[in-house]
Parts: sequence; structure tokens; C-alpha cells
Amino acid sequence: MPKNTERQYRYTQNRELSWLRFNQRVLEEAADPTVPALERLKFVSIFSSNQDEFFMVRVGSLFDLARMTPDDQDNKTGWTAAEQLHKIYRAVPGLLAMKKQIYTAVAEELNRSGIADLLPENLTAEELKQMNRFFKSVLLPVLSPILLGPNHPVPHLVNKRLYAVALLEDKKGRRAVGLVPMPEGAPPYLILPGGVRYVRTENVLLRWLPALFDGYSVRESCVIAVTRNADISFDEEKFEDNEEDFRSQMKKLLKQRDHLAVVRLELSCQVSPEFQKILSELIRVETHQVFVDSCPLNMRYVFSLVGELPKELALRLTYPASRPRWAEDLLTDQPILSQIQRRDRLLFYPYDSVEPFLRLLNEAAENPQVLSIKITIYRLASSSKIAQTLCRAAENGKEVLVLMELRARFDEENNLAWSKMLEESGCQVIYGTEGFKCHSKICLITLRNHNKTSYLTQIGTGNYNEKTNTMYTDLSLMTVDPAIGEDAAAFFRNMLVNRLDGEYRQLCVSPFRIKEMLLEQIDRQTALGKEGYICIKANSVTEREVIDKLAEASQAGVEVQLIIRGICCILPGVPGLTENIHVTSLVGRFLEHARIYLFGRGETEEIYISSADLMTRNLNRRVEIACPVHDPYLRSQLKWLLDCQLRDTAKASLMLPDGSYCRKHSAVPFDSQDYFLHHSPHIPAEPVKKPGRLSLWLKGLLKR
Repeated sequence: MPKNTERQYRYTQNRELSWLRFNQRVLEEAADPTVPALERLKFVSIFSSNQDEFFMVRVGSLFDLARMTPDDQDNKTGWTAAEQLHKIYRAVPGLLAMKKQIYTAVAEELNRSGIADLLPENLTAEELKQMNRFFKSVLLPVLSPILLGPNHPVPHLVNKRLYAVALLEDKKGRRAVGLVPMPEGAPPYLILPGGVRYVRTENVLLRWLPALFDGYSVRESCVIAVTRNADISFDEEKFEDNEEDFRSQMKKLLKQRDHLAVVRLELSCQVSPEFQKILSELIRVETHQVFVDSCPLNMRYVFSLVGELPKELALRLTYPASRPRWAEDLLTDQPILSQIQRRDRLLFYPYDSVEPFLRLLNEAAENPQVLSIKITIYRLASSSKIAQTLCRAAENGKEVLVLMELRARFDEENNLAWSKMLEESGCQVIYGTEGFKCHSKICLITLRNHNKTSYLTQIGTGNYNEKTNTMYTDLSLMTVDPAIGEDAAAFFRNMLVNRLDGEYRQLCVSPFRIKEMLLEQIDRQTALGKEGYICIKANSVTEREVIDKLAEASQAGVEVQLIIRGICCILPGVPGLTENIHVTSLVGRFLEHARIYLFGRGETEEIYISSADLMTRNLNRRVEIACPVHDPYLRSQLKWLLDCQLRDTAKASLMLPDGSYCRKHSAVPFDSQDYFLHHSPHIPAEPVKKPGRLSLWLKGLLKR
């Protein structure tokens, strides 16, 4: 903390507004003409799903704070929760206007390529016939139109489900409201013959509203969706005397999520003030919580639509296919386990394939020298090869310990299902510790050979999820360093007995050590003044103590380079305070997810990879791991990655002192992600030489 009596707000900004600026950068990718048209449509979809989660989680939690602790203030701005909500609701309409403009431009470009999102009034007579057949055969049998009134109150509106609504009028001029839920499992669109023309299902519903409410005329209609607070929290005290296990308790808790308060009402078009007032009162939202979004209210259909396109057309309008490469410093015809035992390795996802790690796990499941496999799991793929291998290892008699985090937001149900399957296969499954989410990514393989125990430890920055390993940039370190292995063994022992403050020689484990290490390292560089150097790559920076330490380093003359994808609450370039801090954000084809901490230059430099962002929740309220990287070869690879990203002039934006961003430019743009697709940091491994006839003869002679 600065020594001044008043907290410094001059070089900090609110985390929620910083996040909205991040999502704006996602939307700007959809406006980039160098990005293929279908990829631009995907970015609009990603922007929308990001915004949904933001309202469900962040806005939802601020609603709770405003109700429970109305006087609490954000430590970066001094705003209360109510003031933050006010700022958010004021900022969102501008983003929606930007989204509408970009979506319209992308839709026009796709239309020119023969991909058209059509309204019923734009269909030909033959297409209308097909649409009507679709309605009568697919939709009508499962529709439940409701005429709202005293005997039919507003039903429970499911979070983000689409509803067609209409302002109705009978022959006597009496007004009513009709509501039609989108049927569960209904196809999101109808593909029409000839080219790639389609009509979205919600527009089919709107077309048929007059027939569904016979005897009424439709004065106005639109599609609506509500967003509910999804920030559920697990209260351990509530369940401590309950005989049910944690998994059963989580199932009950998840049922509550869909019944929390509405924080946003979306309308697909502008309606009359009268109709909007009626809808607001029925759904119980304030005027500022109502947003008009003329783009599709649910854009998850985009990814399935791309899969239905003719192959040639899809190839022309998407990124060139990228296939993760086998890391060149690993031989394909040799066991991975023995190769790691000879030298540490580092995988760079998604440019490197996850296959070497999968093969390592498979080898461990079958190797008679392997005694145990211990692993932390936060998010798994829905059809996880990793989980299947763990099950097989347990069935083969290996001790398999899985620390499964059931509270991974929006992945709870998938984790619940896998935890049951793992237990049934003989794995020992535990569920976090003392209210702290376990976000660590660590796997420990224990071997015994000739009565000697050894360890192989894998530590990563991303989840054990084969799907996201092809979309997120992450790091995976595989090492036989005995000190790291012993620390990993101690970590799992500590987790089994709910000990969070364990002592470790190499690993830094939050909630007690990572922040302490960061502050110590920053202080060390601050003492060096202009000779000091800090480079941190992370997803977010919100922790106030770390922010203030970085400001102190800047004031001492230390060069501070921050590569922060999303939220960044420190403002760079503020005169006299953060002049030596530079903040770069990279938003591109792949989601930047790796965390790297680098301190110093030359012989004194220290480098860590970590699962932890520089956020209060990660450093103070989660179990996270930061691991030092000692091998010079691997350290050079990490520095190469950081240097390339700092040189990016194609997808990089620089933060300005007011918190806004400007794109970096150069005469010849350099796209670091594209560069990584075509250039590898690995030195190709030399094939293991087979022994010649003479050496084989000598070995045989010696055995005699």
C-alpha cells in the first residue's frame, strides 16, 4: 500500500468496467476485416455469451452486495455496489449499439456469400410452405401458449430461454398479454433449400402468434429473454451437520440457481412504452434493467450452423484449419515417461498437442512401476479421455486420488457425473477444502523401481480438458525434479487433511504463499531501480496490494510489462505513479489463458508458471499453485513466448492512462498467435541410436 493516508484511486479503475472494455475488444475482433466472416460471427456470439455470464455472475453478485452490505466500497474506486451497478447499466447500451452495427455488417457479408438469416416476410411462397410445415409438425405439438391473467400468472421464466410475447386485444378493445415459451430441444433454425438460407425458430413463433391466440389481434410482439443471478454460494456451515455427502448437497444447491432474481430483461425489438411497462411489471424489473437487442438474443446456434455448411464454403469463411503439432523435442516412438525422466519438457497449448500428456497418463495406468496417480480437476471435457484413463488406472490396481472441484461455475453437473464414475471405478475422490475452491492444475505420478521411490510431476496453467486444450493458450510442465515432486506429494497429503498452510520448498501455494512471493519478488526488483524488470502474463489483475506494489516499482524506475487479456484494474502511464508500467491485451483466434511471472534479467531472473491470476479471489480465496521453472532450455522457451507477444502488432491493444485501449499498429503487422502456429520453440529431439553389432556382442560377452 502507498504510505499516503488516503487510498490512491488515481491509478486504478473498477473491475466491472474494465471487464466490459475487455468484452468490447472481443467485439472489435468481429469488426476486423482481416478475420474471416464466419469467425467474425463467432466473435459476436462469444461477446453475447460473455455478456450473459457477466450479468449472471458479476451483476448478480453486486445485487447481493447492494442488499446485504450497501455501504461497502470497491477498493479501486471507492464506489458502493449500487454505484457500480449504475455505471454498468449506463455502459451496456453503448456496447449493444456497437454490437448491432457490427452484426449487421457481418450478416451482409455472409449474405453476399449465400448465407442468409431470413425473416418470414422475406421468404418465397415455396419457402413459406416449408416453414409452415416445420411449425405444424415440429413446433405446434409441443407448444404451450399462455394467456396471462388472474388465473394464469406469469410462469417461472427460465434463465436465457427464449419466449415469444404479444400485446393482444380482443374485439371489445380489452388488452392482454400472450406468452409462448420456446420448446425445450427445438431446433434453433430451419434450413431452407437452395444455398444456405435459414430462418430462426423464434421468428417462426412470432409469425404464428395470431393463430395461437385466436380471437385476439396482435398489437405488438417481440422475443424476450431474462437473465437471472447465478452467483450461488455453498454455505458449509449450513451442511456441516447434514449426513448427506457433498455431491448430494451440490445437486440441491444447483436447483436454486434457476430461481434467483432477474437482473436483466432483453427484448428483440423496440416496443411501445406501454408494452415495455407491462413487461417490466410482469417480470419485476426496473426500466434500466431492460435492454433492446435487435441481434439474436441467443447466439449459441452459430457454432452448430457452421457445422452444417457445405465444406468448401465453411473453409473459405473460417480460419485455415490448424492441427496441434507433436512437440518436436519428444520422440513419438519412445515412452513419454522415460523421455521426461531424461529431461523436463514444456508443452504449449493449443500449438502443441495434448497427446504427449495423454500418452503419459496411459503409460502410467499400465506401468507396473507406477504406484499412484494423484490429480486436481477443475473442468473436464464432457467425454474426457483423462477421466477414462484414471478409471482404467484404478481398475489396474493403481492408487488414484482425484481432488475434484464440484464448484467450478457452470461445470458443476459435468463434474458431479464424472466424480460418480471415478468413484465407481475405484478412485478416491475428495471435494476441495474448507470453502476454498481448488483451482490448481497438478498431477503427480509416483513410481518405485528397485525399492527407490521417484516422482514425475505435471503442473499446468489450464484445465485437464482436451477440448479447451485446442482453443486456449496454456502451458504444461512435466518434470522429475525431486524437490517439486516431494512438494507435490506434500500438497496432496495436505489437501487430504484440509491443511492449507503447508510448507513447500519449491511450489508456491495459495491462499498463503503466492501473493507473498509476488510481493517479495516485486520488492526485489524495486530495490534494483532502473535495473529491475518485471513481466507478468495473466488473465486479470485486481488484487490491490499487488497493484500498489507494481506502482511502487514503477516509481522506482522498474520497467513493468503486463500482458493481461481481460480485467486490469491498474492504469498505466499515470505521471509520477505508473509511468513505467505498460499493459498489453491480446484478443485473437485463441483465448489467452497461460500465466507466467518473470522477475529480473540475466542470471538473476526467476520465472514461474501458475494457475493463479493476480486477483483477490485467486490469491486469497482459492487453492492455486505457482511453480518455478529452472531448466534453462524451458526458461528460454517461456521468454521467447513473452517476447513474441510483446512484439504483436496485429491482435495487441495497449491500455491508455484513462483505461481505454488503442490497437498497436505497424507497417507489417505481426500476429503472435499465427506465428506460434508456424514456429515452434522446441529443438527437435535426436532419435535414440540403436546399439551396433559390436556393442551388442560386447554386452553379451560381459554377461557370460
